[in-house]
Amino acid sequence: MKISKIFLYNEPSINELKINELAEFIEKQIGASVEIRQKFFQHFNLEKEILYQIASCRVFNPYVPFEKHNPTIEDITFEERSEMPSATNNIILYDGFELQNIFKHAIPDSELSSDKFHLIFTTKLTCSYDYEDYRYHGRAVICSNPSIISTTGMIEAPAKPRDYYVQLYEKMSQGLNLEAAKREFDGRFLEYHDNRLRFIVRGYALQAIFYYLTSVPFCESKKCMLYNAHWQEDLLYTQMKVGKLCEHHQEVLSNLQNQYA
Repeated sequence: MKISKIFLYNEPSINELKINELAEFIEKQIGASVEIRQKFFQHFNLEKEILYQIASCRVFNPYVPFEKHNPTIEDITFEERSEMPSATNNIILYDGFELQNIFKHAIPDSELSSDKFHLIFTTKLTCSYDYEDYRYHGRAVICSNPSIISTTGMIEAPAKPRDYYVQLYEKMSQGLNLEAAKREFDGRFLEYHDNRLRFIVRGYALQAIFYYLTSVPFCESKKCMLYNAHWQEDLLYTQMKVGKLCEHHQEVLSNLQNQYA
C-alpha cells in the first residue's frame, strides 16, 4: 500500500505539538506529501448531529464493554464548547473506535481512497476495552484510517513511576499538598502543555502510519520509536533519548519507500 497524501488535523489548544515541525518530520520519514488542516470539526464545518454522536460514545463505566449513551442537551452543549479553541476539557473517557467511526463517516468519499491517510489530533481521552482484564484503558493512539492521537492520552495513558503513586498515597493520607509529590518526580513523566510533546508525538504518528502500511504498529524493542510504552519513563526514553527507528523497522520503511519510488 502506498500513501501519497497525509492530512494532519491540528489541535490548536495544544501549541506544544508544533504541527509544522511534525509535518516536516513525517514528510522526511515517509516520503508522502503532508497537508496541515484546521481542527477536524472546523475543517469540515460539522453540525450538531455530529456532536450528538460524539457525546453518545462517552464511557461511564470502565468495567463494562461499550454501551451507547443517550446524550442530554447538557452533554451536547459540553461537546460544542469543548470544540472551541480556548476550551479546557475535563477528563472524560470516549470509546476510541466509536469515535474513529464517527470521524471516518464525516470525511468525504473523495478523500477516503487508500492512498490518503488522515491523522486527527484531539484533547479527548480515547480508550479501548480490554477483554483480558475486562476494563477500559486510556489510549494515546487509535490506529486505523483515520487515526486518532489523543494529547490527553499521551499524558494519562502511560503510567507514571511506581514510586510516584506510593508518594501520592502517602501525601494524600497525611493531608499534604499533592504538588509536592510531583516536584519529587520532576521530569520523569509528561505533564499538560509539556514542551516535550513535540518529540513524543512523532513516535505516535509513526505508529499510526506503520499500522496503516503494515498492520503492525509496534516494536518489541525500547530502542525504537514504535515501542508501545506502558510507562511514562519508557515513553520518554524511547522518544527522547533514542528518537529513531530500530534497524529492522528502518529497513521496513526503506523497502516501502523503494517499492513506491
